[in-house]
Amino acid sequence: MVNFAYLVGDRVTGEAMIIDPAYGVDELVGILAADGMTCVGALATHYHADHVGGDMMGFRIEGITRLLELAPVPVHVQADETPWLTRTTGVTPDELVVHAGGDVVRVGAVPVTLIHTPGHTPGSQCFLMDGRLIAGDTLFLDGCGRTDLPGGDPTALYESLTTRLAAVPDDTVLYPGHLYSPEPSATMGDTRSNNYVFRLRTPEQWMTMFGQ
Repeated sequence: MVNFAYLVGDRVTGEAMIIDPAYGVDELVGILAADGMTCVGALATHYHADHVGGDMMGFRIEGITRLLELAPVPVHVQADETPWLTRTTGVTPDELVVHAGGDVVRVGAVPVTLIHTPGHTPGSQCFLMDGRLIAGDTLFLDGCGRTDLPGGDPTALYESLTTRLAAVPDDTVLYPGHLYSPEPSATMGDTRSNNYVFRLRTPEQWMTMFGQ
């Protein structure tokens, strides 16, 4: 289970944010520092411990609690994910910046549009910026996020993939939350052509595969 964390920044201002800082938080901050960048915030795709930290299968993952020890930066989360994320990580609500779908967060002069994509979890969100979509566990190059974990909803995920992400252009490059495919990224056009989840054309077909 290879996890991805992403660093997004503005070279002019030297400001950067970390997307899903779960593992190796000190190393991620160090990478930014070595590149002349400063972490000014974190963006959380969803509450699962392998993306933001917390207890997972008997192990403690440092995640955003360690990031906040290193730097008291805002952690941007979708509103519906707040109670789940606080329980998982132990951070308090006042340490989070709560958003609705469609909000824009700026990293220096770089706008990041937050797309609320419930289904894998209630407050899953994707980040769209400069022709790139960072999708967490909402969408992989092959497949999509599970819907049988706490907070999962197969009907909501179908709606997220077929309507909320439908507006993302085909030439946008998809960056998923895990390496579940031979390549780490692909265009949305290729993903729509090759990913089996887009071959399920109706809600009934979808529920046959993903319904609980």
